[in-house]
Amino acid sequence: MLVNFFHGLRDAGVPVTTRELLDLMEGLKQHVAFGNIDDFYFFSRTCLVKDEKYFDRFDRAFGAHFKELEALDDIIEALIPDDWLRSEFMKNLSEEDKAKIESLGGLEKLIEEFKKRLEEQQKRHEGGNKWIGTGGTSPFGQEGYHPEGIRVGPNGKNNKAVKVWDKRDFKNLDDSVELGTRNIKVALRRLRKFARTGAADELDLDDTISSTARNAGLLDIKMVPERHNAVKVLLFFDVGGSMDPHVKVCEELFSAARTEFKHMENFYFHNFLYESVWRNNVRRHNERTDLLDVMHKYSHDYKVVFVGDASMSPYEIVQPGGSVEHWNDEAGEVWMRRLLETYEKVIWINPVPENEWEYTQSISMTNQLLEGKMYPLTLKGLEEGMSYLSK
Repeated sequence: MLVNFFHGLRDAGVPVTTRELLDLMEGLKQHVAFGNIDDFYFFSRTCLVKDEKYFDRFDRAFGAHFKELEALDDIIEALIPDDWLRSEFMKNLSEEDKAKIESLGGLEKLIEEFKKRLEEQQKRHEGGNKWIGTGGTSPFGQEGYHPEGIRVGPNGKNNKAVKVWDKRDFKNLDDSVELGTRNIKVALRRLRKFARTGAADELDLDDTISSTARNAGLLDIKMVPERHNAVKVLLFFDVGGSMDPHVKVCEELFSAARTEFKHMENFYFHNFLYESVWRNNVRRHNERTDLLDVMHKYSHDYKVVFVGDASMSPYEIVQPGGSVEHWNDEAGEVWMRRLLETYEKVIWINPVPENEWEYTQSISMTNQLLEGKMYPLTLKGLEEGMSYLSK
């Protein structure tokens, strides 16, 4: 069963290894998880999944595999004699439990009464002391109380594993889906280089302990400047036209980047890069910044990130006068090459799904200009982009 489960995970895109499967089997042998589907779910996920971005794929594979096994219930019921099941059931009861069952006339009487009420009841019941339902004092139900009874359905006060995987709480962590602000922040954290700057206003606990010990126990408090991400980023956003459907995710990207990077400057452009960019989109026609000024002001150690769909007519990239908003004396590709010569690390993040890039000529041209450093706006794509910038 575990071998088929293992192959099901591999088919679902979870990178599990034989070593991890053996760890799971050893844990089961040691009864780390035994006789409880909740325990098995969490233990198997701990053994087999090493990155939270695969949790949702694991849940789907887990649900698909064990849903198929539910069909075995009828076979097992047919193969195991009813008398044997009752005998085994009674063996697991304490003397107190047996006395409670006897107070209702014995196990046979309890089962007979249960079947009778199940036939009589026509709808769901909540509370009360007779019908099969939830939250009451009937001998038959869920989440209620009765000292001599049969629990029907899952225990609502304990989250069953089937609820965990069916809820798919981790689907927004899957690296193949588009991003939300939280996931963007997680991905951007791959581009980190910490430095301590500013006033010394943060307690250095380790140094304080060492210094106090050297000072014969007299408290000697040591302070250090706060740690900040020292990476410097230039962020260029494509706005308007075909980018309108992507406004929300771009806003989330900007919000996450502003939180993660202390040294970040952002500018806007339309479709492609030309001789000027702007900071305020409302005043884009009146307050522009020359691209040469940007390249002179911000040093070559800045990491440059373009965000846009790169979807336009090819002449907007390769022809003078190709801009749809103004006359550009030099082609957009000329300005892009100048920027690439100024900054060592430049990437392009594209909100268009990667499997659609080949159908748009301008996307291929832009990707070629950036020497293949175009990444999709998914968790995986953003992580790969940040990994490249951090090298």
